[in-house]
Amino acid sequence: MKLLKEVEKKLVRSESGQGMVEYALILVLVSIVVIVILLTMGGQIANVFSNVVSALNS
Repeated sequence: MKLLKEVEKKLVRSESGQGMVEYALILVLVSIVVIVILLTMGGQIANVFSNVVSALNS
């Protein structure tokens, strides 16, 4: 009976780490998406900021 309770405690502990892994995977996925967007649209974003700076200076 004692062994069964110890195994149950270990299983409960291992499940709590599962949520952290899921959040880490979501964070990695979001980071990859942001990097891809910045790589593909980086030039356009830089142009927008340049236009804003030029408009503020004039």
